[in-house]
Amino acid sequence: MVDRVPFLQKMVASKPEDPFPRYGLAMEYKTRGMRREAEGAFDGLLEAFPDYVPAFLMYGNLLADSGAKDRALAMYQRGMHVARAASDEHALGELEAAHAELQ
Repeated sequence: MVDRVPFLQKMVASKPEDPFPRYGLAMEYKTRGMRREAEGAFDGLLEAFPDYVPAFLMYGNLLADSGAKDRALAMYQRGMHVARAASDEHALGELEAAHAELQ
C-alpha cells in the first residue's frame, strides 16, 4: 500500500495555488487519527485559502471529536459565514446541522 502522506505533501509543495492537496493532506491526517497534524494542516489550508468552504465542516468535526467544543462551534460559525458568502446552501445546511447538534 502506498503511503499517501508523502505524496500529498509533495502535491502541496508543487501546487501551492491549489487548496485541494492541502485539504487532502488534512483529511488523511484526520483519518489516521493524527489530530495535531490534521489541525496544523487545516490551519495552513484556511490561512492560505480562507474561503475554502469544505474545510470548515471537517475541521469542526475534528475539533468536536477531540472534545474542543468551543473551538468546534467557532469553526462551524466561521464556516457558516463563508458558506453564506459563497451562496453554498448545501454546505451551509451541513454546518448549521453540525453546529446545532453540538450545542
